[in-house]
Amino acid sequence: MAATEAPPAEATVEVHLPSKDSEEVTLDAILKHLGQFGRFQLIIFLLICLPMMFHAMFSVTYVFTAGTVTHRCHIEECDSQDSSYYEPHTEFSIPHNGKDLDSCNRNTNDLLPQWNQSADICLAQNFREQTEACPGSKFIFRDNEVTISNDFGIFCDDEWKLSMVGTVNNLGQFFGIPIGGFVADRYGRSFSIALGGILGAVIGTIRSFSPSYGWFLVFEFLDNMTSSTLYSTCFVIGIELVGPRRRVLACSVITVFYAVGEVALAMFAKAFPDWRILLRITYMPSLILLAYFWILPESVRWLLSQGKEERAKGILRRAATVNKRKLSETMLDKLVLANRDKLEQSAESRFPIREAFKNFKWRIANCSLCWIVHVLVYYGLSLNVVLLDGDKYNNFAYIALVEIPGFFLPLLIMDRIGRRYSLCGLMLASGLCCIGTIFASGEQPVLQLVLFLIGKLTITASFQVLYFFASEIYPTNLRNSLLSFCSMMGRFGSMLAPQTPLLAKYYANAPAMLFACAAIGSGLLTLFFPETTNVVLPTTVQEAEAIGVKKKPSQGKDLDLVAPASQPQ
Repeated sequence: MAATEAPPAEATVEVHLPSKDSEEVTLDAILKHLGQFGRFQLIIFLLICLPMMFHAMFSVTYVFTAGTVTHRCHIEECDSQDSSYYEPHTEFSIPHNGKDLDSCNRNTNDLLPQWNQSADICLAQNFREQTEACPGSKFIFRDNEVTISNDFGIFCDDEWKLSMVGTVNNLGQFFGIPIGGFVADRYGRSFSIALGGILGAVIGTIRSFSPSYGWFLVFEFLDNMTSSTLYSTCFVIGIELVGPRRRVLACSVITVFYAVGEVALAMFAKAFPDWRILLRITYMPSLILLAYFWILPESVRWLLSQGKEERAKGILRRAATVNKRKLSETMLDKLVLANRDKLEQSAESRFPIREAFKNFKWRIANCSLCWIVHVLVYYGLSLNVVLLDGDKYNNFAYIALVEIPGFFLPLLIMDRIGRRYSLCGLMLASGLCCIGTIFASGEQPVLQLVLFLIGKLTITASFQVLYFFASEIYPTNLRNSLLSFCSMMGRFGSMLAPQTPLLAKYYANAPAMLFACAAIGSGLLTLFFPETTNVVLPTTVQEAEAIGVKKKPSQGKDLDLVAPASQPQ
């Protein structure tokens, strides 16, 4: 790994300790002078992006593996074994739903009951507008796509089983996210990423051999329960790795790879339309994450919070080497002493979770509600994408690509106007776009499409800000657990989102109204969060409580830097 290579000695910058022993050395101060996003951090981020891509594919494979397949009834008196989806007789033998053929019904034929299979009764005058269900569940398919629908015979009245796969998927995430958060906070970030990726890879591959719908559901649940924490853990390790001024850029880069993973999944699904082959191609490469047990360095902040001082010092030494900076042992010792003082003075050692819910109950409640709304609107807009016709694989890729500008939008606003106002403004913008789609009539499809895309872009950017916010308002030894708890609450939104299209049967604009009200209401509540822009990540509950409380600036938090004038920072 490049992270272990020693750079030329003449390219180093030496960081000296402050002259006063009373001055405190903080990890953020060390990261600042070692390079807030140097070569070492870049290598780690490239490693993190790989499990982020895998998680994107893991979490939405059901869109293609459990999707409906376009089909029509097999018309016994008209079709042969070589018949295609569109035949001349389908103009009168199959009822039409708009521009599509009915999937589950056919028109009745007056002569069919007396047909001796020798006479030609496939004539338009023999068919009536009265319909009947497809006899014998025999169908003809438009494409060569194979999903669990036509593999396990799930059609028509049984299609609710396909929707159930999405529900089970989110149930798995609901139970898996808090478990994964606990593992990450108890055993380490890199351990959690490697374990979640490997378990997901193994279970996902096994799922491709499912002999029945029931077994498929079991492995769908287990797959998402074990791998659901990959996103939040990658995000947290990214937040904890860099200095305050580079957090936004660093994590924007990470989340772009989530969209890249979604696009990759769409292209894989298009190239390999058999769901069993798709799962194997998607999951088996993630076995490479087994190597992360050894090559992905642990979060220094987590190591310090757990008292694993020597490992933390070793990683900082490696970072200094790779970033072409030089750290003195005195500085590392002083960081350790300062960290010990924090841990000793903290009253968190016995019941940190209990104390967190006691001290941060309103913060956690507001964050959980905000997460539910984001997931509802984010997935709801995707599921209600009625304006984008055409190839479903390309459409899925387009929706994913729209998210990329949303990942970088926080770069332009978060440090300028702050986390709270960014989060509030983006949620209000998404809500207003949803309202706009109500007033844009069907005769203005371009305007509706523009409003839809802006709404998706802004809720994606808002989701990005929320992850930053939730990572910065909780202390180190609880950060992953509380972030995972809020994410777990968000699963209620993802469970509700698939049901929103049903609202349109009662009122066409009901989904848009729901999304708008939820986004605007929750957006206004975000103003009650404390501001965290350029704030040092809190280590203890007391430090987390102090965020947003005005106090006199402390002395001695920064370090003196002695470097040649030509050396870049």
